[in-house]
Amino acid sequence: MKAAIAEAKKSLQEGGIPIGSVLVKDNKIIGKGHNKRVQDGDPITHAEIDCLRNAGRIGNYQETILYSTLMPCYLCAGAVVQFGIPKVIAGESKTFKGAKEFMESHNIEIIDLDLDDCRRLMRDFITQNPNLWNEDIGNLVSKKS
Repeated sequence: MKAAIAEAKKSLQEGGIPIGSVLVKDNKIIGKGHNKRVQDGDPITHAEIDCLRNAGRIGNYQETILYSTLMPCYLCAGAVVQFGIPKVIAGESKTFKGAKEFMESHNIEIIDLDLDDCRRLMRDFITQNPNLWNEDIGNLVSKKS
């Protein structure tokens, strides 16, 4: 999880949303990434998606564990289900409930570490950037003229 938190902090330093992720196989990090929606202007580049892209084609994900500083959303949970990643370890889910039940319904083991560091990163970011956060989770309300 330390590597995922480092990725989240990297995203924050780049002006992005502080969410990080790593993919582990055989106790080795084979991919890491962070939320780059702001940096890349790409609504799909969530931390978990960036991590999977950086891991590249590994063929079989059955022996992997995905770590994420925040409980994965439905987009990222869909990737977890699609590739058959059997275990997800989340830093926290109080800030955002994510798609825990969806992943569990596909027999994915979910562990929520409920870490203060992860909650603090998100709380501070959301306090300073509420519109950016609401855009990230699809809750930005548009004002009609």
